[in-house]
Amino acid sequence: MSAITKIHMVGAKGRMGQTIVTLAEEDAAFDVSGQVDVGDELYAKLDACDAVIDFSHHSVGLEVAEKTAAAGKALVIGTTGHDADTKDKILAVSDTIPVIFASNYAVGVNALFHLTRKATEIMGEDYDIEIVEMHHKHKKDAPSGTARTLGEAVCDARGVQYEDVVVDGRSGEPGERPQGEIGMHALRGGDVVGEHTVFFAGAGERLELTIRSSSRDSYASGALRAASWLQGKPAGEYSMFEVLGIA
Repeated sequence: MSAITKIHMVGAKGRMGQTIVTLAEEDAAFDVSGQVDVGDELYAKLDACDAVIDFSHHSVGLEVAEKTAAAGKALVIGTTGHDADTKDKILAVSDTIPVIFASNYAVGVNALFHLTRKATEIMGEDYDIEIVEMHHKHKKDAPSGTARTLGEAVCDARGVQYEDVVVDGRSGEPGERPQGEIGMHALRGGDVVGEHTVFFAGAGERLELTIRSSSRDSYASGALRAASWLQGKPAGEYSMFEVLGIA
């Protein structure tokens, strides 16, 4: 384990990739040993790094994970949009290397994940839960990985399956809102970095938990923190809750 964490950035030309590289280059605790994107030889400098940070595209996620595992490097995954089968295959590499696969690396957002689960437990079944997220017009997947993680936190707290209770938007005449349904709504426009709100609506009151991100720096610094934290860890799947000490 070196005092400086050497990172190999996959998706370096994307918005998040650029931000991570910039912050890493400004921090003496990190060294950017490689940065690649579409059209580059992805693994030419892989052996020189301590950890791979992947913010590319879900279509290459499994390849990135398998190559990282073959090189014996730690892996931090921030790409979203994988289907369940691909995600399972990616996480299988945690048998041989340490991996963090998170939908969001910002400290505040992870606090929101924790608080959403707690609020769901406290408020009980009588409160209707709706999740609304907004991102810039260039975002390709919906709902966001963060919004889905919020939905999963609610479902886990209630002991139900995401696919059974979450409804993506509503149109036409869907009828009266069923007990236990969770509404998921994705807004897109402008240059919004990311906003997420979980609504708990009951009789006579409404609780709203909101996080608004004005800069990608919070996501990027969290990803770098995760890469550093993984150094020296045994093979396995870890979470940002563990990185932040709130597991």
